[in-house]
Amino acid sequence: MSRDTLSRPEPVIPKRRDPQRRPRRATRTEARNARAAAGFVLPFLALFGLCFIAPILYAVHQSLQRTERTGPLGLGGEEREVFAGLANYAHALADDRFLTGFGRVLLFGAVQIPLMIVLATALALLLESAGARGITFFRSAFFLPYGVPGVIASILWGFLYVPGISPLVEVADSVGWDVDFLSRGTVLWSIANIVTWQFTGYNMLVLIAQLKSVPEELYEAARIDGANAWQVARHIKLPLIRPALVLTTVFSIIGTLQLFAEPMVLRPLASSIDSGFTPNLHAYSEAFVGNNQHVAAAEAVLLALVACVLSFGFLRLVGRRGKEQR
Repeated sequence: MSRDTLSRPEPVIPKRRDPQRRPRRATRTEARNARAAAGFVLPFLALFGLCFIAPILYAVHQSLQRTERTGPLGLGGEEREVFAGLANYAHALADDRFLTGFGRVLLFGAVQIPLMIVLATALALLLESAGARGITFFRSAFFLPYGVPGVIASILWGFLYVPGISPLVEVADSVGWDVDFLSRGTVLWSIANIVTWQFTGYNMLVLIAQLKSVPEELYEAARIDGANAWQVARHIKLPLIRPALVLTTVFSIIGTLQLFAEPMVLRPLASSIDSGFTPNLHAYSEAFVGNNQHVAAAEAVLLALVACVLSFGFLRLVGRRGKEQR
């Protein structure tokens, strides 16, 4: 062995760092960030559980109970709740008025929802066209009915529907058209007119917000290729606002099944509107007129289930068609 070999220092081999072992400082920072994130999320979760989950669970619990009364003919002062199983659901499904109300709102939605979505889409495309004028005024005017509560809107339209004080009925009579907006055959479509008048502007603004997110370069490229306004709307705008169209349609489906304020307000004016006109109105009558809150809870749960089935069914149908088009 030479002298050079003895004097040469041995190379220092660095210690391998365990890849799964993180620095202690980084671990503390991540834990602090996780606690901060949980602190921001917990208030929302608490309110969500208190205002959404808890009422649903309580409604399901009430729908599985029934009230027993003591004394002669069940008119005693003591009451107790006992488990009833699915008896309340069977009672609700055996009620012809409740089922007729479901059929009525489904017919209502099959006509009113497509009409409202088409009208909102047309207004959104017109207000977002290149040659539109007075956009701010018309946008505010179309959205203004949404700011009117449903009860107030029903009262306003009620004055326009009642014969003797309605200018619409007077105009129709002057031209020889005998019309009764509150008759058994037309009251449903009179309510559809109120709902369309109130919510078209809201859906229009949702669609306009989606149109605002479309890059302007797509429109410019289409114009350079020679596309006219109709072709731009059909092949560029409508496909790109499809998510907003789906969202507004789902909201409209849920709102249709919850139809309550309009028939409730018009009920004193129209003899054709009874306590089973809509499922919500029937559940309200069961709870506060018939004093049978357990059946009303069962009807509310059934209404929520139908809304979920229709909404998710529509989303699945739209998603399947989107995949087929791709």
